Order: sequence, then structure tokens, then C-alpha cells
Amino acid sequence: MSALLKNVTNCIWHAFDSLQNNDVVHKSKLKVLTANIGTLLDLYGVEKGLDHFRSSQELTFDEFRHYLQHEVFSSLPKTVTLPVVREYEKKISEVCWFVCRKSLLNRDKPVFGDDSVFKLFRIFCLLADLVHDVDESSRYVVVLQPSEAGIVAEQLVLCLGLRWDAADWEALGSSIGHFKWAAFLAVLEAKYCCDQQLHSKALVEAVDEIYDVFIEDIIKKGYLYKRGYLLPTMREYWCVLQPCALTYYKSSSQKEQCGRISIDEYCSVESAAGEGKLQRFQLITPERTFEFGTQDHKSRLQWVSALRQAAAVSGGAEGYQRRARAGRRGAGARREREVRETRARLQHEVRARLAAEAQAQELAELAQQDNKKLEELKNAQTELERLLQEETQAKRDEEIVRALQARVLAEEWEKREELERLQEEQNRMLEEERLKRKQFEMLQAEKEAQFKEAERRLKELEREKQRLDAELKAAQEKISKTEYNAQALHVQLRDHPIFRNGERARRALSFVPTTKSSSDTLIDLKAIRHLQVLDDEDKL
Repeated sequence: MSALLKNVTNCIWHAFDSLQNNDVVHKSKLKVLTANIGTLLDLYGVEKGLDHFRSSQELTFDEFRHYLQHEVFSSLPKTVTLPVVREYEKKISEVCWFVCRKSLLNRDKPVFGDDSVFKLFRIFCLLADLVHDVDESSRYVVVLQPSEAGIVAEQLVLCLGLRWDAADWEALGSSIGHFKWAAFLAVLEAKYCCDQQLHSKALVEAVDEIYDVFIEDIIKKGYLYKRGYLLPTMREYWCVLQPCALTYYKSSSQKEQCGRISIDEYCSVESAAGEGKLQRFQLITPERTFEFGTQDHKSRLQWVSALRQAAAVSGGAEGYQRRARAGRRGAGARREREVRETRARLQHEVRARLAAEAQAQELAELAQQDNKKLEELKNAQTELERLLQEETQAKRDEEIVRALQARVLAEEWEKREELERLQEEQNRMLEEERLKRKQFEMLQAEKEAQFKEAERRLKELEREKQRLDAELKAAQEKISKTEYNAQALHVQLRDHPIFRNGERARRALSFVPTTKSSSDTLIDLKAIRHLQVLDDEDKL
């Protein structure tokens, strides 16, 4: 039964939120919650399937809701009466409240009692929406629209006998935006119920009153006179009107029920004439007709209107307040759509007006441009006339100038011939100069070649000089060494003469050199050649 799960989803989310850690809850904790919900629905052992549901040991809220829908609530009958559904909702809400009450009751200065807070919690879950968190889209959050929170706050304020300030609530709602549970409870306690003059019993009665309106779907309650079935007398009862029934009790404590009249869409209410001070009306059902009475005409009108409203909304499997909430939501969506359409229409009209203004401005600019062009054409015509006169005068001047130009042209032609003759003469002189320059360049090239050849010869002579100097030096060293050896030999022979048979040997005349040695002759030749090289260098 998906409708029941949809009605209690907000309560289950609060219980899940109090158990979660990083947006997931361990299966062991969810087993306890699932077992309690299954027990309330007369379903046993439904928590055992969690062990085989998913491979992980932790579940997200979407996974847990999917399990409840397919394994728990799907086992309920498809058609369940509204009182049974309301009883299921109450029991499941109590279980969820037991799980999450510790975190939801935590506040600094409590005003309402725990029982009153639980009733406000049920009202909050009835009217709130489960949406994705703005800061973290992967998790859910239950929020209450400012308009719905305003309805609850207004009912509470009126039940306390205070004055409701709609403008103040609009400012508060626009500043807070969507109400979470903590903000909703804090606003009710701190803003509307913080007066010390309010008695705690009055607060309890006010919360009970709005609880009856929103949760129990009580449209109206009060004292009515009812005509007896056996005895035709009018007896006063405490009557409680709901969309599906009118229940009457002996007193306002509602402890002893005297009867219950079923109401459906086939019932009708009509005023009835009667004697005495009572204002009578009749409730006509398909089974029988019931007659009621009130003390005044105003009360009769209120009860007649309430009974007709109850008959009109008696059909359907959902409660009256849920349908009213859906209707307000649809009306709000329609209003938003109408506002968007109106805004779009206004924007379209603004754009059209701006386009028309732009077009008008463009036409004005075009007209201004046309006038400007016309003025320019007039000025151009005047200028052309002036230019025509100037051109006529210029033609006359041109004829005079042409005659002068013809004379000047003849003079120029003569000068040109003279210049051509001078140019030819100049070209001839330039050609001669070019030939002379070419000859000079050839002579210069020849001189440079001779200079390079002399330079090369000089380098060769320098190298030959160095070589001869080296040979001369070597010869001089050799001569010095030979002279030294000769002197040494001469001294040796002088000091130690050679004897032959007791007589000193004498050098034969043939051993005395009569000419210079070949080495001396070579040295003299090299010296002469060296002197010739020096003379050649001096000449160069």
C-alpha cells in the first residue's frame, strides 16, 4: 500500500536521520525499526529480509524506503478504510517519534510539553515535503513551505486568543525560507508562545485544537441539540464533525460516545422550521433523517456549512487535510505558473514597447537623415552651379594657358635638344674616363702583381739568408773547433816531439800544405754568396 508509506515517509525519514552516519544506517539498527513497523501492521519477520537485501551492511534512505515499499507495505491490502489508515499512521508516527525524540526535543528554552511537541511533529510531517538538500544533493531533508507553516502558526495564535499579523509572518517567512523542524518549533515557541502570561494548559489546549484540525480532520466541534429517535425531545450533545462522520458525546471531554452518524457524498443538509428558541436544521442520509438545533441563527449557519463541506469531501481514501494540502500545493503551482506567465507576458509587452520605441526612434532618425540628405543635395546643387561657373572661367583661362604652353613648349624643345647634345658630349667624356680608369686599374693590377712577386722573392731571400747564416755559423764553429784542435796538437807536438831511433821525426816537405783545404775554400764561397745576398737586398 504505497499511499500509507507516502503518508508516513516524513516520519520515517526523521527516524532514519537520527540513526544515520554519513547518510547511511547499519542494517542492525534498521532491523529494529522495521520490526516495530511490521508489528504495528500485523506483519512479523519482515526485518529478516534486510540480511539478503543488498550486499553492503549499510543502507541509504532511498534503499531503505525501497525495501519498505516492496517487502513491508506491499503486504497490506490494496483497499483500506480511512480510519484504519489513520490508525496505522498514528502508530508508525509514535514508533518513529520514539526513535528520534531525543534529537528533536533538544532545545535551550522549551515551552511546549513533550506530548504537545509530538503533536506538532505530526502536523509538521503531514504538511512538509521531502526534498533534496540544496547544499548536498545526494541526501534528503524534510522542509515546510512558509505558506504552510503560516497556516499552522495562524491557527495556533488564534486558538490562544491572540492577534495574527500576516505581514510580520510574510517578512519572517521570506527571511527564513523553507522551515526545517528545529526552525519551525523555535519560531512557534520563541515568537508566539513566549509570553509569560500564557498558561501551560492554554498552550496544551491550543496544540490539541490544531492537532484535531490537521491530524484528526475535525472540521467543526461544539454543542448541538439532537432530536431523539424514540422520544421526540431535543437533547444537547457535544458533537465532533469529520469528513466521514458526525460523532456526538455526552460532554466535551469526549470520553463517552453516544452515537456516530456516517456522512458521504449522498448526504444533504437543509434548514427546518420549528417551534421555540432553537434554530433547527436536518441532516438527510440515505438511511434516515436527523434533526439538530442550535441556540442562534449564526451557529446554525456555521454547522450547516460545515456539514455540507464534510459531505463534499467525504469521498476518497485520503484525509481531508492531505487533500487540502494537495489542493493548496496545486493552487500554489498554478499561482506560480500564472505569475511566470504574467511575468513572461509583461516582459513580452515591455520588449514590444521597447521595440516600438526603438522603431519610432529609428523612423525619426531616418526622417532626420532624409532632411539632412535633402539639405546636402541643395548644398550640392549650389556647389555644382558654382563649379560650373568656375569651369567655364577655367576653360577660358585654359585656352590662354594653352597658347602660353605652346610657346613655352617650343622653347623647351630647343632646350631639350641642347641638353641632349650636352648629354652626348658628357657620355663621350665619361666613356673616355672609363677607358682611362680601366687602363689605370690594369696597370695598378700589374704593379700589384710585381709587388707581390718582389715580396715573395724577398721572403725567399730572407729564408736563404737565414739558411746561409746558419751554415756560416756552423762553419765558423767548425773552424774554431779545428783551429782549437790544431793549436792543441801543435802544443802537444811541441811539448812532446816524436822520436825515431832516438831522433826527433821531421815532417817531410810534402806534408806541408801549399793550398787551402777544401773546407776553407767552402767557407770562402759561402761567405762570398752571403755578401751577394746582402747586396741584392740593399738593391731591392
